[in-house]
Amino acid sequence: MSVRRSAVVLAATAVIGTAFAPTALADESPSPSPSASSSASPSPSPALPSGLYGSTDPTYDGVWRQSLALLAQHTVGVRPAAKAVDWLTGQQCADGGFAAYRADPAAKCDTRTQADTNSTAAALQALEALDADDAVSGAAVKWLKSAQNEDGGWGYLPGGATDTNSTSVVIGALEAAGTDTQDLRSKDDRTPYDALRGLSVPCDEDGAGAFAFQPDKKGGLAANADATAAGVLGALGEGLAADAEDDGGSAGKSAGAAKCAGGDSPTAGQAAANGAGYLAGAVARTGYLKSALAGAEDQPDHGNTADAVVALAAAGRTADAGRSLAWLKKESGDWAARSGPAAYAQLIFAAHATGADPRDFGGADLVKQLGATGPAAEATGTSAADKGDKDNEDGKEDEDGDGGVSVWWIVGVGLVGGIGIGFLLSGRTKKQQP
Repeated sequence: MSVRRSAVVLAATAVIGTAFAPTALADESPSPSPSASSSASPSPSPALPSGLYGSTDPTYDGVWRQSLALLAQHTVGVRPAAKAVDWLTGQQCADGGFAAYRADPAAKCDTRTQADTNSTAAALQALEALDADDAVSGAAVKWLKSAQNEDGGWGYLPGGATDTNSTSVVIGALEAAGTDTQDLRSKDDRTPYDALRGLSVPCDEDGAGAFAFQPDKKGGLAANADATAAGVLGALGEGLAADAEDDGGSAGKSAGAAKCAGGDSPTAGQAAANGAGYLAGAVARTGYLKSALAGAEDQPDHGNTADAVVALAAAGRTADAGRSLAWLKKESGDWAARSGPAAYAQLIFAAHATGADPRDFGGADLVKQLGATGPAAEATGTSAADKGDKDNEDGKEDEDGDGGVSVWWIVGVGLVGGIGIGFLLSGRTKKQQP
């Protein structure tokens, strides 16, 4: 699914003020977006910036995919090209926030290029890892803090209803920047973890332990596997490139070993453990999460499965994460090649979280493949062979879509079904079941 096929959906989203967080392309099914058609698609960008990763239209995911690409390279010891970092820094708005993409960075950010929490949080995580100028990071932190809702969480746009995905990616970004999110309180004296706890499905309800994207119109919470992967990381205070956590031995237990704890008022730690237990159950039989795309519900969702691997590993369930990692090693190659830089980044994060080698991921060198989608890296943690093949404007991989664009067809699902979206971070109007 490409950005171009979902332009109408996004346009509708902008009109009604609904916004969602980007994540990797979740399903490569040929089924079209529920609300978009190729006849209404925007034309491809005539000339992409030479510092940008990916070759598809960056209008809706440029900052997201760039941020994930740079963070993934840093995670594996690769020093990204200076112009790639400069491009991302140059996308910052005067108020400190980041919009999804600014074709003309010299133009002021406005309602057409509105800063959002997800782009800002992803950029902050990447730039903090790369030791960006304090003024850049400080302005982004200030902007994110200003966008906190009274319930302690964040929506996609400032003032928008809190959702699990946005809240979680912001937590990760603020923690990366040295902010104590445990004590970051809203005007109503609520923390981000209060918001996440309120989005955790109670233990006595269907989908016990999962996170919902947002409450429905009646206040009910529907389990959402994608939001759950994001929520686990958020509740743990972890970012997109989380490390595995040793929880004292429970990692080797079966998916059914951990019981939902905390009833309808779990602590943040219980909510994270409960969410991880839900994910473990969701992938136990097949190794992957399923798509929420209409007509493709039984097909695998590669992006969300990669996100689940990171969440499971961060929660200490490395045995459960390993099952899905093994599936990804066998089945993710074609998806990543079609999906682009953010997809490669997600797989690198999954490998990093589980201690796997991203340079030999089911026989594929994810680091080299990611590097080929953008300007050549300046240095690596291993050898010159790991550099991008060339500093190219014409050498980027031929992509059918970028790993960070699933949000746009997911927006269509949300507009049609009225459901939420979810991470690593991350896509998200999906009401998934195991």
